[in-house]
Amino acid sequence: MAVYGIDLGTTYSCIACVDDVGRPTVLRNLEGTDTTPSVVYFESGDNVIVGATAKDTAVLEPENVVSLIKRDMGRDVTRTIHGFDYTPEELSAFILLKLATDARTTTGEEARDVVITVPAYFGAAERDATRKAGRIAGLNVIDVLSEPIAAAITYGVLNPDADRTILVYDLGGGTFDTTVIALRGGHIEVVCTDGDHELGGADWDARLVEYLAERFRAEHPDAGDPLDDRQTEQQLRRDAEEAKKALSARTSHTVRVMHDGRVSTVEVTREKLEELTKDLLDRTIEITGRTLAVAADKGITDYDELVLVGGSTKMPVVAARLETELGLTPRLQDPDLAVAKGAALYAFEETYRRLVAEGAADRAEEMADRAGLTAEQKRQIAGRQIKTVASRAFGIVVVDRETGAEHVAHLVHANDELPAAKTEDFFTVHDDQTAADIRVMEQAGSVESPELADNNEIATGEVRIPPGKKAGWPVEVTFALDSSGLLNVTAVEKESGDTLELKIDVGGMSEEEVEKSRRALSRVRVS
Repeated sequence: MAVYGIDLGTTYSCIACVDDVGRPTVLRNLEGTDTTPSVVYFESGDNVIVGATAKDTAVLEPENVVSLIKRDMGRDVTRTIHGFDYTPEELSAFILLKLATDARTTTGEEARDVVITVPAYFGAAERDATRKAGRIAGLNVIDVLSEPIAAAITYGVLNPDADRTILVYDLGGGTFDTTVIALRGGHIEVVCTDGDHELGGADWDARLVEYLAERFRAEHPDAGDPLDDRQTEQQLRRDAEEAKKALSARTSHTVRVMHDGRVSTVEVTREKLEELTKDLLDRTIEITGRTLAVAADKGITDYDELVLVGGSTKMPVVAARLETELGLTPRLQDPDLAVAKGAALYAFEETYRRLVAEGAADRAEEMADRAGLTAEQKRQIAGRQIKTVASRAFGIVVVDRETGAEHVAHLVHANDELPAAKTEDFFTVHDDQTAADIRVMEQAGSVESPELADNNEIATGEVRIPPGKKAGWPVEVTFALDSSGLLNVTAVEKESGDTLELKIDVGGMSEEEVEKSRRALSRVRVS
């Protein structure tokens, strides 16, 4: 059976599989490129175009084109196009369907069983939304895998005999993650991770867009603002991205800004780009520093490799700054394709392990033989372990008895090893309290904080308290977070045995809405 890995990126996406000699291979799209722009163009309500053509059309019909969808995953937002509202899950499903359809055309086999990657710092809602996007696209989502783990899998397979400790610096089009990973005896262990899913190459582009517009306004003060015109703005975004890429190889690049019948010719230097975006790079260095500090607390201070992943790491200043700050020579690890390749390897290995565990040895052997695996390789795959950590903290809302102020007490903390389980007693606030409200919270900010505003409520329920109890009556609360990021919360009042088992509601689309969208998408032509 064929299985696939998909890097569902903010700006570009790609799909890969394991070939007949066991190597991860990226499948080119029908346009002949390894990566597909994560852009969706609605030509009409029943005809959708994904990729380069959609990106080109953004200049002419910006109101019918959607991009940077990944940044909305897990949020309760919609985009209205041709009178229809589309959720981030539905928009992402169009991209996934395009990738799967092109893969089927290339290989001649159905591309249905997939692993989809997400930023390491994605929380429960974003990961759930990604799974739902796959289901809407008609795919069987084997797993949702963190991007740095996928990159490490690629690295580990390429270096199978070496035990290494690596720092993965992943700066993509719209997200940033930094992760410390230990490769030991063929196993992969995530030590710690941190990141910002609203920091990426698109932010570098935005700074260039503003600079180009500013130069135009200075030269033509009597003309309109180019950013007030959606078509001109889209063209500037394209020009800015092209300039950024060109400046990775050259020291200067010229952009012509045309608006309102006027033209400005702007020379952008690499030095100017670095000046405009220094604070963005500083932010990645700050996050990397936090990650290294957590790793040091866990006893890891020496690193064998600094691996750069993500297209935005091609900017020369990234490697130069990291080498200066960390004293490590960065290594570009197939930055555009490493994640998809790692996802394909994980999809293959995880499917093989599941087939063996389910007693379907014949099907597992068929997979292995098709990929040309040796007996030793099969043994390694069967025994390989991947250990990961919590990307965010989880807790409940508690009340200060003296002040009445509410805050969050976290039971599971960011970078706790998974699976993680923690049980703790909490106590009622008032005499004769009839129930205890259990409000489950997930860390929303970049660092763990007890402030309510820095956390998102993801589930709520209550436990009944027997009558006549004084303030301070205990309720036992247990948090259990499994390796895939699924959280189970149980609260028990021991005298009565009243038990609350919370089904975590991370928001987004309901199961009924997912199925309805899947049926609707199946009637849309996607190319």
